[in-house]
Amino acid sequence: MSREPTFDFRLSTLRIAFMGTAAFAVPALRALAVGPERLVGVFTPPDRPAGRGSPAGRGRALRAPAVKLAAQELGLPVYQPDRVSRGEGFEQFRRLQPDLVVVAAFGEIIAEEALAVPRLGAINIHASLLPRWRGAAPIQRAIMAGERVTGVSVQWMARQMDAGDLILQRQVEIGEDEDFGSLHDRLAAIAASGAVEAVELIRRGEAPRLPQDHPQATYAPPITAEDLTIDWSRPADELARLIRALSPQPGARTTRSDFSTGSGPPRANRMGGDMLKVISARAAKKGVGEGGIPGQVMESGSDGFLVVTGDGCLLVLRVQPAGRKVMSAADYVKGYRLRREERLGL
Repeated sequence: MSREPTFDFRLSTLRIAFMGTAAFAVPALRALAVGPERLVGVFTPPDRPAGRGSPAGRGRALRAPAVKLAAQELGLPVYQPDRVSRGEGFEQFRRLQPDLVVVAAFGEIIAEEALAVPRLGAINIHASLLPRWRGAAPIQRAIMAGERVTGVSVQWMARQMDAGDLILQRQVEIGEDEDFGSLHDRLAAIAASGAVEAVELIRRGEAPRLPQDHPQATYAPPITAEDLTIDWSRPADELARLIRALSPQPGARTTRSDFSTGSGPPRANRMGGDMLKVISARAAKKGVGEGGIPGQVMESGSDGFLVVTGDGCLLVLRVQPAGRKVMSAADYVKGYRLRREERLGL
């Protein structure tokens, strides 16, 4: 009696569709591209305006997602629909008939209908130790919260955001003075190796489904304009973490005006500009420079300048004036005439 032939996916090359946008996803894309699997398509959002101040087109130039640029360099087919889960984007995706979908820093919540297309399911690479910091800004929120440990999770995608069963996790320590840029790059490299390992486990039929401890979940909402603004009434330690979490981009910022005690109402400082990004800072030792009003510049030196906060002082080390390059705080004091008792954040 003859038997129906069976398909053993453990011996096959998987057809993978990759979905990503930001630079965090690029190392994973590159790692999968040189592996044994076949990347049948890379989905990423349409090119967007580069924003005000763009060298080309004064804000009208389009900027391609980092994933698109990497995919083109690798010679992979790129698709840029407005949405993967509906319309032409869904049809493009469905026609590829992928065995597996790998998602990293994509930005779109993928509908269940789309998740049902790949026969082996869809996995997501997330920059935290789930269930902690589910959401759009896990790296920034972990630094803001003063976490000492974070990592990368590879999970099966589920209906609820970042709530799927886990395949694997990799843990890393957050350096005492580490900023977003440094931690992002370390986690992206770990995500790449984690993605390759997870895909291999799936190909062999050995990928686990480890449920998350949902009551322990914390959330990492997107960074808002309010998050970017330095509130000098907050403690110095908290502000130092905020600045690290937003450095080097988009940058925590404050406003500057010509104001010192007894000088009358504030006036716009045309030399310094109205907005100043703080790229690097640390909390000063207790008692140093204290006694002023939050936001008040107390003193400056070769390391930078001290600003009073709601609890202690913050030593500002590097800044970026509006429309200028990053510079040392000491050079800023000299070149932009920052004065003692001038008040920031008005």
